[in-house]
Amino acid sequence: MKNHIVKSLWLLSAAVVICCLIYPLAVWAIGQTFFPFTANGSIIAGPDGKPAGSLLIAQPFTKDEYFWPRPSAASYDGSASASSTLAASNYMLRYRVAQQLGPIVKYKSGPKAGQLVAPDVEAWFQQDSYGGQPHIVAQWADAHNAAALGWVSADPSHAAYITEWAKNHKAEVADWIKQNPGTQTPQPSDLAILFFENFSKQNPGKFPSAVTTQLPNGKGQTAIQPVKDGSDIQSDFFDMWRQDHADADLQDVPGDMVTASGSGLDPHITLQNAEYQLDRVASKWATDTKSDPGQVHEEIEQILQADALAPLGGLVGEKMINVLQVNLELNKRFGAPPA
Repeated sequence: MKNHIVKSLWLLSAAVVICCLIYPLAVWAIGQTFFPFTANGSIIAGPDGKPAGSLLIAQPFTKDEYFWPRPSAASYDGSASASSTLAASNYMLRYRVAQQLGPIVKYKSGPKAGQLVAPDVEAWFQQDSYGGQPHIVAQWADAHNAAALGWVSADPSHAAYITEWAKNHKAEVADWIKQNPGTQTPQPSDLAILFFENFSKQNPGKFPSAVTTQLPNGKGQTAIQPVKDGSDIQSDFFDMWRQDHADADLQDVPGDMVTASGSGLDPHITLQNAEYQLDRVASKWATDTKSDPGQVHEEIEQILQADALAPLGGLVGEKMINVLQVNLELNKRFGAPPA
């Protein structure tokens, strides 16, 4: 019996030493010797020499000077890799895609061919009518409950705005409580639909949005105010505009521009996607650097072509662009964009 125990302990000790010490050290040594860049997370440095990120994980670029990655259901958080799991029949999927299309989609034909749809969405929104009925923001909140609730939770200032609104509309809130006796102390999310319905009546053709104003001391102050144009209106009301203008001939956009990857962390976009964004990126850099737009456009096009790669040396699949790598190249070429 003693011999069996001793042999088992020796076997256990050998397994621990081999599996927990020798094998990890061997893998680490091989990786650091022959594949140090990959073994250390494919981290690349920015123009200042400091680590800028990994080529394997997307980052949320939002400035017009940069190419933007695919949408992410994980908010580009490497520790929370996930897809949205929204079915094709889920209206929130259509709504999310429409939000992205609103500011970027263009007319395909007609007198406005090549022009952005966004200004027409704003002008239509300001008429404050949808389907022949007034109060477009109220209709939006009633038809898109989840979107209205999402607006409340999108930023702490939104919830604070509704809280302040509730203090000034005690009669409306009291009536809501009577209709919902199970919620005697409603939270901002509970009052979202009521808020938008009331806001729509008091501010026809306007939507609550963050507006930054400059103070006398030179600092900026951001507050929620009723607005009649801007990116929020272009995004949130494009779907309703599209349904009201079903015959409008619009350009198609690359699929990966409006669809999230399964992980939410895909660092690549197709070359077609990058080409679609090229006019915006080149125009912004030309303005920032006070350079010839045509020359800047050509330089960035060359960067895209140089960095575009397809799987297996181009034998299969579409050409892809690593968003972080290209954006860092733009920084090296043109400098950092204005704050």
